Amino acid sequence: MLRDDAWALLNEWVKDAGLVRHMLAVEAAMRAYARKLGEDEETWAVVGLLHDFDYERHPAAPDHPLKGAEVLRSRGYPEVVVRAILSHADYLADQYPRVSTLEKGLYACDELCGLITAAALVRPTGITDLTAASVLKKMKSKGFARGVNRDDVVRGAADFGVDLAGHVQFCIEAMRPHAEVLALTRGIADTP
Repeated sequence: MLRDDAWALLNEWVKDAGLVRHMLAVEAAMRAYARKLGEDEETWAVVGLLHDFDYERHPAAPDHPLKGAEVLRSRGYPEVVVRAILSHADYLADQYPRVSTLEKGLYACDELCGLITAAALVRPTGITDLTAASVLKKMKSKGFARGVNRDDVVRGAADFGVDLAGHVQFCIEAMRPHAEVLALTRGIADTP
């Protein structure tokens, strides 16, 4: 299983640049956690990169991620990857409960990376000097990043066994080196 193959699959299925950037952000966070936890970086990165690859074609539950899982299996992706992706959908929790560290890691990083992205986009300096305190403050505002489920962010960190503020800062640090690719070098308000 190579990242290049996963990247090719993602580009075959996803045209929306924002969705691609989201999956790249989750990939960065997952790779960093794999390194920290002594897990297989390639597997964790591929799970992060592909977790929403079928969303454009199949946005409705339960088609996403069930249809994507069929594609992954047909292309020979390991079941550990398929299962992790299936487990990130709350509506499939009875069939695919999050039990492994990998599965819990994906769930913990997914919504949070969206929240971090939103917080970076409203700052003049983007993610450059973003802190967990700033993200957590924004998280309290119900009107901010309405598509991000705050309960999922909190539950994800708790189930993964990490302190929320530390988790937020860890994911910021994982995403920061990729700021240019993620379009987070400066906020939207400063974009010409």
